[in-house]
Amino acid sequence: MNSASTAFAPLYVLSVFVIMAVISAGLRALPFFAARWLKHSTTVARLGRFLPPAIMVLLLLHTLVGLAGQTESLLWPWREVLAAAVAIALHLWRGSALLSILTSTALYVLLRSPLIG
Repeated sequence: MNSASTAFAPLYVLSVFVIMAVISAGLRALPFFAARWLKHSTTVARLGRFLPPAIMVLLLLHTLVGLAGQTESLLWPWREVLAAAVAIALHLWRGSALLSILTSTALYVLLRSPLIG
């Protein structure tokens, strides 16, 4: 390796990091700058209303379909169904997605722990 390429390497790496930082900061700031134009969009309002429940349903289906292929026990996935039922009941009762997700996740982790089995 010649001396010109070794002297160039740290500058090259530093410039790559600077470019990545600028792009990353720009992408993180973009939604805040675009918010004033998207605030009155009917499409964004519709997505904001229907996308969170759709994502939760897809995650639930992905979890239950993934469990159908497992043969760790002959029983149906009672832990998953119980945690999902608690999440649905809490969300219908309190209307808080954060409360229902955190509570049902904690319940699921507790049910899957070796202490309960």
